Amino acid sequence: MKVIWLMLGLAALSLGAIGAFVPLLPTVPLILLAAFFFSQSSERLHDWLHNHPSFGPAIQNWNEHGAIDRRAKILASASIAAAVGFSLLLGLKPWILLLQAAILCAVLIFIWSRPEV
Repeated sequence: MKVIWLMLGLAALSLGAIGAFVPLLPTVPLILLAAFFFSQSSERLHDWLHNHPSFGPAIQNWNEHGAIDRRAKILASASIAAAVGFSLLLGLKPWILLLQAAILCAVLIFIWSRPEV
């Protein structure tokens, strides 16, 4: 079972790292997911991720306070706005746009209702 947790952790970490450069891919949730998977499979990778200079602070803020940094909130909001804008440019059907808007509004409410550190 540890091998499956490890593979899931590596996949989440890879997607999270890509998300640092791709605006529509959420970095922090994927890194948090990787931290969970590594906690089930590899103490060494789990410790490495927790102490990583870029990803570690977000994980520690979430674990200790359930908090999301203001910069991450702003970047997430900008990514969401870009996703909606891109969908509008593509001319998607109105029901798809409404569904997307409803889901992304819920995501924004969740993000902005978390405390900041």
